[in-house]
Order: sequence, then structure tokens, then C-alpha cells
Amino acid sequence: MKRINKRVVLKRLLEEPNVSRLKPVSPFAALLLRKKSERVVIIGDLHIGWEVNLARQGIHVPSQTSKLLEKAIQVIDVCKPTRLIFLGDVKHTVARVEMEEWRDVPEFFEKISKQVSDIKVVPGNHDGNLEPLTTPNVKILPLTGTVLWESIGIFHGHAWPSPELLACDSLIMGHLHPVVMFKDVLGFRIMRQVWVKAKCDGERLAKALLKHLNVPVEGAVADEVKRRFNVGLKNPDCIIMPSFNDFLGGQAINKRIVGGSREARAEYIGPVLRSGSVGLDDAEVYLLDGTFLGKIEQLRSYT
Repeated sequence: MKRINKRVVLKRLLEEPNVSRLKPVSPFAALLLRKKSERVVIIGDLHIGWEVNLARQGIHVPSQTSKLLEKAIQVIDVCKPTRLIFLGDVKHTVARVEMEEWRDVPEFFEKISKQVSDIKVVPGNHDGNLEPLTTPNVKILPLTGTVLWESIGIFHGHAWPSPELLACDSLIMGHLHPVVMFKDVLGFRIMRQVWVKAKCDGERLAKALLKHLNVPVEGAVADEVKRRFNVGLKNPDCIIMPSFNDFLGGQAINKRIVGGSREARAEYIGPVLRSGSVGLDDAEVYLLDGTFLGKIEQLRSYT
């Protein structure tokens, strides 16, 4: 694996005077969040042990955990995080734990813990029985997500977020493994991992969440959320992270969909995206190196 110039990247990330507090760590599928002396790195969708499923289909691939670990350590070396958050699907098997996961997941956490002491996991749908595989310094957060610095909501995306995330300026999720698909005139297709940045309609998301919680709405949605949860609604930016494991497939976000908006929403995984509260047609799409590709609606013409 090609090594990057840590000194140059670190200077760009940590010393730039007007750096955004949310910054992708190019060329990795990792996000750096900064506030004063705090630096939080977010990594999602490792799916350690995914090779087991392939082996059952007769496709034998050596364990790739060491490569995931090497990439994670490179990100840590560059960003010097004070905290590391895994955004769900650390392991691959959904409910049980495979023999390979009993070996690879603890080893992964043991080595990562030597680099960062404060590690948290927002569980994903593949993280059943994850806690016995972690080291003592790893804290498992609620699957409904968590709020960082009272303004950034973090959740995996397979489950509804907690109502407190409705008050955030930014929402960060994984689960989708977003990719773009390009097809040439001969029908040859290629896939590339991407970041997606969309605007979220806070009132629409809140209405869908209240319905899920069986909470009747009497009057304005914003008033109901404030009264029941003491939360003021925002219209946050929604950032959908690419999977850190680049061996995995993903959902082609620019795939052409036959039918109306309801059919389009049904194609996406996770209740938040299916609620229609995230404006995916107008979402901005970026490659891992930061290249802006355009909006999803524009990119559908290339499939």
C-alpha cells in the first residue's frame, strides 16, 4: 500500500487557519471533526470478516483485516485524534460471531487501542454481539446515535436516530456504502466510492420519527417535538460516508429508477433516507480525493 506524506497532510489538516470543523481525510473514507483541542476521527463500515461469506460461495480470499488496520493507522498518524468513533458495522456477520471474527476483531481493537485510548462504536445492523470482541477502553453507544458538541449528530443509518439528533446542524451516517456508477457507450460500467452531502428537511424527518414512535402530533410538528423532547428543529446537512472497507460493494446512488418519488425512496436502505426527508436529487457528490462530481440528479444521465 502506498504511503502518504504524513507531514504535509497533517499540516494541511491541522494548521490551516480557516479549516472547516468537518473535513474528509483524503484519500481515505474517514472524517475529521475538530473543535479547539479536540480532534475526532470517524470511520464507518469496516465489515471485518466479510471474507467468510465469500468462502461459503467457493471464493477464497485471505483475511483483509491487516489492510484495514494499516489504513486506519495511517489515518490516525495523519490526524492525531483525541477520540475515534466507528460508525457501525465493525464486523460483518449480522447476529452471530464467526470464528474468524473472534480472532480478527479483538486483534484489530487491541492494535488500534495502542494508537487511540478513547474509542467509541455506534452499532450498526451487523454488530450483534460485538461487545465481547472489544477491548475494555471501547464504549458501545446506543444504536440511535449520539450527539457531539451539541451540534453534530452521528448514527449508523439502519435505525431511527434519537430525537435529540433533530437539533443538530449536521448529521453524519454510513450504512449506504454510496458509490457512483458510470457506463460508456459499449455498456462497460465502473463504480467509484463517494461522499454524499445533502440537505435534510428537519420537519419532515421529525414527523416521520414521531410516527415511528407512535407519538400523535397535535398542531405544528416543531411545537410537538419541543414539548415532548425539549428539542428545537434544524434543517441539517446530511453527510453520508463511504465505507472504509473498499472491497465491499455499495449502492449506486445515481442509478436510474423507474417510477415516482415513492419508488425512488424505496430503493434506499435505512428509515431516514426512505422517509424522504433527505434531498438526494440535489445532493452533492464527491470522490474520495475531493473531486466534485455534481449532483445526483445530474449523474443519473451517465448510467
